[in-house]
Amino acid sequence: MTHPPAPSNFSSLAQTGDWIRHEGGKQILSEVIIHDDENFERALKRFKKKCEKAGILSDLRKHRHYEKPSERRKRKLNTAMRKNRRTRHV
Repeated sequence: MTHPPAPSNFSSLAQTGDWIRHEGGKQILSEVIIHDDENFERALKRFKKKCEKAGILSDLRKHRHYEKPSERRKRKLNTAMRKNRRTRHV
């Protein structure tokens, strides 16, 4: 079994710690450059924060399974009702 060739910029992406996220047909990169005087744990923490801010993990979880349009409407309605219930009591 042969694998498709890696993109030409794959090695540079893997080395710099980039993460590719597609949004509306364009690519968004979360990039962390490790400086000489910086330890790996600090750079990893910055990368995780940048990914969380970009919404990459939540997007991944959202698209893990197919959600029918009726299920999506039902979920959004339940979320709105919960939010409305919380704001009404305050």
